[in-house]
Amino acid sequence: MADLTLLESKIKYTFKNRALLTEALTHSSYSHEVKHKVRCNERMEFLGDAVLSIISAEYLYTRYPNNDEGSLTKIRSSLVCTEALFEYAKSIELYRFLIMGKGASQKHDEMKPTVLENAFEALIAAIYLDGGMKSAEAFVLPFLKSEVVIHKSTFRDYKSQFQIIAQQNPDEHFQYKLVGETGPDHDKTYVVELWLNSNIVGRGEASSKKGAEQEAARQALELMGVEL
Repeated sequence: MADLTLLESKIKYTFKNRALLTEALTHSSYSHEVKHKVRCNERMEFLGDAVLSIISAEYLYTRYPNNDEGSLTKIRSSLVCTEALFEYAKSIELYRFLIMGKGASQKHDEMKPTVLENAFEALIAAIYLDGGMKSAEAFVLPFLKSEVVIHKSTFRDYKSQFQIIAQQNPDEHFQYKLVGETGPDHDKTYVVELWLNSNIVGRGEASSKKGAEQEAARQALELMGVEL
């Protein structure tokens, strides 16, 4: 087995109960091979997925106060999808520490992405069980923040950006006006205009009011010549 102290160094967390870490690293291919009963990481994967969901939801809710539910859901999906978790796991060389069966490859370029994805979620669960939510957050948030930076153009909060620019001049006043909504209650389209003083500087349409406001703000920034 690889030196788990090295892994603890990579993840910047030292376990009080090493058995939790060992379980998180144990793939089902190994637990099926050994005669004595050994738990694989599938249960921890289940818990880790839930913990990751809470951490990522709270982080995005706080970081993007003007984004609607649909936008936040889209961003979170990008941050915690299989491909993203696979890359997070590779960045800490998690594949080196997995406890695999004899027939399973230990090389990261031959592993299915889901193997590393599941192990990463199990590791989150192990940290959570050992040190609580604060420890789990301290481990997870750097990955999420880094991913947001990489995709910052996709995740941009246009309303906040416009507000910062508009408030630089105290004489400028802006407001979003809902000027129309069409369609049935379950499938509405909202139309919002962004007024700066007495001028319309942006107009947005979306399936939510906040989404329409974001589009109106984006158009206003474009009109101002702000690079998007």
